[in-house]
Parts: sequence; structure tokens; C-alpha cells
Amino acid sequence: MAARRSFKSDESFLTKIAIGATGTRKVFEDLQNQGHNPIELERGSMTFKIWKTIKIKRIRVPDILCVKCGSQVESRAKTNLEISMSHSISDPERGWDFGLCDKDFVAYVVCSKTGDAPVDWQAQDLIQYVAICDMREARVNSRAVLLSPKGAEEGFEARYLWPATIANYDGVVDSISADCLKYRRSIDNRSIRLSLAKKGLQLNPIADIGDEVVSNQVLAATVPVKQRFNCDATMTEENYIDMLGSPSLSERYAAAKALSSFPADGVSRALIAKVDDEQEHLYVRLEAAASLARLGIPEGWHFIEDCLSNEYLQNKLEAVIILAEISEDESVRLLLDVLSDGEERPEIRAGAAWALGELAPESSLAALVDSFSEVDEEIRIEAARALAKLTSRYAPDVFGLFTSTNPEKRPGVAWAISNSGEVDVEELLHSIGDEDTRQWAAYIIGNQDQGKFIAEIESLKTLDPELYFAVTVLWKIMASWVFGLEEYG
Repeated sequence: MAARRSFKSDESFLTKIAIGATGTRKVFEDLQNQGHNPIELERGSMTFKIWKTIKIKRIRVPDILCVKCGSQVESRAKTNLEISMSHSISDPERGWDFGLCDKDFVAYVVCSKTGDAPVDWQAQDLIQYVAICDMREARVNSRAVLLSPKGAEEGFEARYLWPATIANYDGVVDSISADCLKYRRSIDNRSIRLSLAKKGLQLNPIADIGDEVVSNQVLAATVPVKQRFNCDATMTEENYIDMLGSPSLSERYAAAKALSSFPADGVSRALIAKVDDEQEHLYVRLEAAASLARLGIPEGWHFIEDCLSNEYLQNKLEAVIILAEISEDESVRLLLDVLSDGEERPEIRAGAAWALGELAPESSLAALVDSFSEVDEEIRIEAARALAKLTSRYAPDVFGLFTSTNPEKRPGVAWAISNSGEVDVEELLHSIGDEDTRQWAAYIIGNQDQGKFIAEIESLKTLDPELYFAVTVLWKIMASWVFGLEEYG
């Protein structure tokens, strides 16, 4: 009997990560369009990457910071919209508003599925913001409801709910009374009635008569809801330098990150002092060092390089991830050193391969291909993923490596080309020099969409009958209902 495989939990976790990242990216874009100057505050909040082997316990901060006004925004992506926040009644650091100030906001955005993969999600254009000060006031005045967790699928966490009435369709508000709001649905002009009472609480209308509304728009709630908030642009480098001395760890972290936007001598001195403060949290020091590196100050690079030799793996990995965010030659040099270091732990070397894929420098092509001969599979996998990203920029060079590399490394190059979206059948035909390249060329073409390449494949009947046969057999197998079928007993 075949062994059972339990990928469902991993896939479920990736789905949640993907929904959150998709929503945060949309909120980030919306803030830019409003005139804010947003930066990603919580590292990784806009990416789908999961670090499974090494768990990084980061400082808890909101997802986004506007450097100009200092407002922080926590993004909440939902598949079914509600104004809610997860909450722990036992751990203060997991309280619903931990690390948030009154002037901060929660941004709510609805995401919908677009494909079969766990990462196939799209965010709605409508972003709705709720001020933390309003949420706190409503909670104090018993206009929020604490809901108990339903089970393991919610992480055994409770959540606060601010009851709201939400439009299910596009339409126009028709009437508002003491107990209900009505709007006419655009598709058929049907009148939709929505109650202005939920969970025993009276809701305040947010929309007015005559307003056009869209699906998932909050029409009434126990808190004010808006679709934009002004950027007063009052924050200066002096404000953030002062924040470096705040008793709040999250504020010091945010200040260290924000100061990279202010290239001034006073900023550099303050950041260097923070990097040198051995009593400070390492991640605040690392963020200060990253800001210095972005500003071209050597002390920043020196500290990041030192962290690559830290005794704790999560600190090493965090330094690697930070390098992936700084698009400079020095970042590439340090990452290549980590990737090629045979004495380094495989998880860290794999992280370096991933980071090179994020930066996508042409100078890393050879090192990534060399990684395909590593014993550790995690390094090979991340190197292949990175090479696939680089192929979109340097396709001719990667095709050249496909031809010239040895058979031991060629599978990784073939996979990268196959998954890059840059497959050129004619180029592949020119690259065939022996039986091994022919076999892997068949693999590359056979993994592409048949409809997209059918014309080129038909020409193979006379140009290379063996390759044509292999590709068509692959397509037949992969199109069959038994392809991928698993037996669970």
C-alpha cells in the first residue's frame, strides 16, 4: 500500500499566506495612489515565501508604514468580508491592537480565487479603512463583540467583531430608515433590504441616499469606515530619530526602517549609534544596519556581514532575507559567498539562493547552476526556483548553460527554463548536442501548454522525429485523467 501523503496542511497554510500577501500588495498600491509613501513594515507581508525549516520570530508590527505621515496600516484580507481582528485573551502581544496607535488604520480587502493553485488569488479594488481610535472607542463602549474560536482552523484564537451591514451587489442606495437601509441592485433594479441591527447592536449608516455602492462595500457599522485617509506629511527625520529612543520596541523598529528614506548626516549618526547599541534588540540593530546600507554607509554592510556569522540560525537567515531587499553589488557578493560556503548550514545556503532569485543579478547564474550538484535537496530546489526567475531576464545565457553544463546539473537548468515562461522551441533545437540534451528538451517542451506550441511541435515531425515522439507522449500522459492520481488506501 502506498504511504499516505499529508500535503493538505501545507497547502492550507500557503493559501492563507497568499491571501494575506495579495491583500497587502493591493493596500500598498492603494496607499501609493492616495499620495502616501508606504514601505513594507512587517517583513514578508507581501510575499508568498514560507520558511519551513527555520522559524523566525520577528518583532510584531503592522504590515505597512507611510513614511510621510507616520500612519501604520494593518492589512486584513478576507474571502468573506467582516470587520474583525483576531485576539488572544492570554497573551498581551497577540491582542487585537498590539503595536498599533490611535492614528493607525486597519485596511480591509476582499480576495477571490482565480485558479487552482494555492497562490491564485486576486484582490478587489475596493479598500476600506477603519481607524484604530474608532475601533478602540467602539470596543470600550460595548459596540464590538468578542467571539470565541470555533476550532483548530482558526488557530484557537478568539476575535473581536465590529458588526456591519455589507452590500452583496453593486447598486445605488435607495432609502435609509431607523431600522433598515435599501439599495437597488444594478443588474436587475431589484430593491435589497439590509437591517441596521446586528448582534443586538444598532448600526450607523455610512452610505447616503443616492450613493453608488459596490459589492463588499460596508454600508453601515458600529465604527466609521472610509475608503481613503489623508497624508498630512508631518513626519521628519527628527521625529524618527526621536522614535529610535522610544520605550516601544515596535516604534524603534519602525523608526530604524523609515530612516532609510532620509539621507542626512544626522540620520547616519543616529543609525550608527543604534547599530552599536549592544543592549538593543538585534532586529532593530539589523534594520538600522539595512537603512545604513541603503544609504551607502559602510557600517551597515559590516553589521549585516557580521550577522551572517551569528550563532543563531534565525538571525543568519534574517540577514540573508534583508540582503534580498537591498539591490546593490555588495548584497550579491555577500549572498554568493554564503551560497558557495560548503561549511554553512544548508538552510542558510538555500536562503541565499532564494535571495539571489529576488535580486536577479546576471553574475549569479553560474553559482546557481553549480548548486545543482549539491547533496542537499533544499539548496538545489531554491537554486532552481531562483534560476527560473533569472531566465525571464537572461534567457539566452540560460539556454547557453543548458547546452554547456554537465548532465548532473542539467535537470535544474531544464526545470528553470520549463517554469520561466521563456521557452523558445527553435532555441532548444539549436541547443541539442547529445542524447541527454534531447531528453531534457523533450521534458521542457512537454511541460508547456500544448495549444501555445502546437505549430512549432508539428514542425518537429521532420526536423527531429525522436523529440517529436517524446513530446507528444508526454502530452498524452499529462492530459490523461490518471496523471497525478494518488492511491490513499
